[in-house]
Amino acid sequence: MRVKYLVPMIIFVMLTGLFLSGLHKGDPTVVPSPLIGKPVPAFALPQLNDGNATLTEQDLKGEVVLLNVWGSYCIPCRQEHPLFLELAKQKVVDIYGLNYADVRLDAMNWLKQLGDPYVKSAFDEDRRVSIDFGVYGVPETYVIDKDGIIRYKKVGAISEELLAETILPMIEDLKKQQ
Repeated sequence: MRVKYLVPMIIFVMLTGLFLSGLHKGDPTVVPSPLIGKPVPAFALPQLNDGNATLTEQDLKGEVVLLNVWGSYCIPCRQEHPLFLELAKQKVVDIYGLNYADVRLDAMNWLKQLGDPYVKSAFDEDRRVSIDFGVYGVPETYVIDKDGIIRYKKVGAISEELLAETILPMIEDLKKQQ
C-alpha cells in the first residue's frame, strides 16, 4: 500500500525540483535577440521634436551608437536617464532615442524637464518599428556598430555597473575596429 503513495510523491518532488531549478537560471533581463549580429531593421520614423524630419536606419551607421527605447510613462527609463545624460555630456558615444507608444507632447516635456541626451529621438507612436526591433517593453538599449549591426541588447534599465563592465568596454572595442 505504501508504494502506491510513494511513487506519486517521488514524481511530485522531482517535478518541483525541476521547476525551482528553472526559476534560478540566468538573468531575466538578458533576452536573447535574433537580431544580434544582424543589421538594424530598415525604418523611417518622424523625429520626436520635429515631425517633418525623420530618423532612419542610415542615421545609425558610420559610428558606434546606442539606441535607447524609452517612454515618458516609464519609471525605469527615468532611473537610467542620468546615465545617458552623463554619457552624452562626456561625448563617449552618440545616443539615439526611440520613443515607444507615447504621447508626443508628454515625451517632449519629459526631455525638456529631465534633459535630452539624444542626438535624435524617433517617435514610434504605433510601435511598428519597435516590433521590428523585437522590443518587449521599455526601456531597452542596443549597441550598434559602425556598419549598423546590432551587437548587444539589454532589456530593462541600464545600471552603472552594467554600463562600466559590459557596455562601455564593448563600445571601446567596437570603436577600435573602425
